Amino acid sequence: MVESAVVRVGERRLKLSNLGKVLYPEVGFTKAEVIDYYTRIAPVLLPHLAGRPLTVRRFPDGVDGESFFEKNAPSHAPEWVRRVRVETPGSSRGSEYLDFVVVDDLATLVWLANLAALELHVPQWAVGPRGGRRSPDLVVFDLDPGPPATVVECARVALVLREVLVGDGLAPVVKTSGSKGLQVYAAVEVTDPLRPSAYAKAVAQRLTRELPDEVVWQMTKSVRTGKVLIDWSQNNPAKTTVAPYSLRARPVPSVSTPVAWDEVVACRSVSDLVFTADEVRERVGRVGDLFAVEKASPLPG
Repeated sequence: MVESAVVRVGERRLKLSNLGKVLYPEVGFTKAEVIDYYTRIAPVLLPHLAGRPLTVRRFPDGVDGESFFEKNAPSHAPEWVRRVRVETPGSSRGSEYLDFVVVDDLATLVWLANLAALELHVPQWAVGPRGGRRSPDLVVFDLDPGPPATVVECARVALVLREVLVGDGLAPVVKTSGSKGLQVYAAVEVTDPLRPSAYAKAVAQRLTRELPDEVVWQMTKSVRTGKVLIDWSQNNPAKTTVAPYSLRARPVPSVSTPVAWDEVVACRSVSDLVFTADEVRERVGRVGDLFAVEKASPLPG
């Protein structure tokens, strides 16, 4: 395999390196294949990244090696990569602001893939053309199974959650986390940036009362065994959630995959809701973007 190449992506020229490096050793999935996946999936991925300050998780030595989260745009980023300065009060590093990368085009996505940025994480809000921070436009419920619970139990909880959200006038969509659970989203209109978090917490507490043997809303590990945590805290404006169509750092190149509600209903085993990069490309070619969020709705109350 060619180890390096200079390619043209739109109007940009990019030097790609270490293309033969294996990033998923269990299956021999290389950096070249990571770049190819992100290039091919870009038509459905880019709309979910556009305008959103990006946090990446990089794996320069593959998923079995050391990794690190990167929020600040690296100093060697090309001048054409869009950056947006975001205030970060209370940052663990003491920074008052960070300069995030914003992925609005394929060239930026390919540049990141070449850095072994396998995982792409975004907040539930975006910035405007001049970098102004907008109100959240999504509410997310991250369903995380406490062993021995699995994605099968998450699927049952997701269906109950869907009924609640539809009853509140929302149009939920669902995707796998690409790891162990499911994530339910809905497009919303709010003026208070803290409103989605308060709403999600109330819903999580309600379902914990109604399904005490299946659901928990607290993060405390001791109460999560065999139950599904509805992690409402992902709606904190300072937090991010893995983007739809992002790869995950698992033994195989699994993907945070949008799924149809019928697939959630039909889930009977973990394998029913696990999808790899090749499978996701095929799915998108067949069914399009199942995560195309419908018109935003106001949150009740």
